[in-house]
Amino acid sequence: MSNELILIVEDEQKLAHLIDDYLQQAGYVTKMLHHGDEVLPWLKNNQPDLLLLDVMLPGKDGLALCREIREFSNLPIFMLTARVEEIDRLLGLELGADDYICKPFSPREVLARVKALFRRIQLVKKSGPVHDSIELREERQQIRIDNEVCDLTHVEFQLLSTMANEPGRIYSREQLMNNMYRDNRIVSDRTIDSHIKKLRKRLNDFFPNYEFIHSVYGVGYRYELVEKS
Repeated sequence: MSNELILIVEDEQKLAHLIDDYLQQAGYVTKMLHHGDEVLPWLKNNQPDLLLLDVMLPGKDGLALCREIREFSNLPIFMLTARVEEIDRLLGLELGADDYICKPFSPREVLARVKALFRRIQLVKKSGPVHDSIELREERQQIRIDNEVCDLTHVEFQLLSTMANEPGRIYSREQLMNNMYRDNRIVSDRTIDSHIKKLRKRLNDFFPNYEFIHSVYGVGYRYELVEKS
C-alpha cells in the first residue's frame, strides 16, 4: 500500500472523481479541490507528494497557482491542460511545472504518469553519493554544499542528479529528455534548455563560487563541480 498523498485540483467534478477513484484503487491517498482559491490555503497546512493541477479553474487559474507555489515549494506539479500551445511554457523556465497531461486523457494514463514519477523518485533514493563535495537530498529535493542548502524543483533535482551521478559524461538533450519523459512524447530542445537555464541560475544564486553544469557546443551538457577562481 502506498502512502503518497496526491492533491487533485480539477473543476470538472466528474473527471476529478474518476481520477480520484483510479488513484485510490492503486493505493494512493488523495484529496480533491475544485476551485483555484482553495489551493494555497490548503497547501499552507498540508504537504502532498504530488499536485495534479488543472490549467483552467474558477478563481485563481492553474498557471497563476503554479507560479505562486514555486515561490515557497518544490512540490512536483503535473499540469492538466487542453492548451497544447502552453506546453513549453508550463514545463520550462517561466512556471517550472514538472510534467503535463493533455486533455482528453484516460485515467489510466494519469495513473501511469503518477507511478512513473514515484518510481523515478525511488531510483534516485537508491543511488549512492554523486560527489564527495556535495550532498543530494532526494527526500527533500535539495543540494547541500558547505552547510549551504538549496531547494530544487523535482525536474531540476532530476536533471542535476542524472548528470551528477556520472561526472564528466556528456548528455545530449535527447538523452535528458528521454530520462525525464519516458513515454516517447515530443518535447522541444528549448524545454530542456529552459530547465537547465533555471537550474544554473538557482545554483549560482546559492553557490556563486562553484560551476556545476557545462555546455558542450553542438552536443549537450555535462556535470563537473568546479570551484571558480
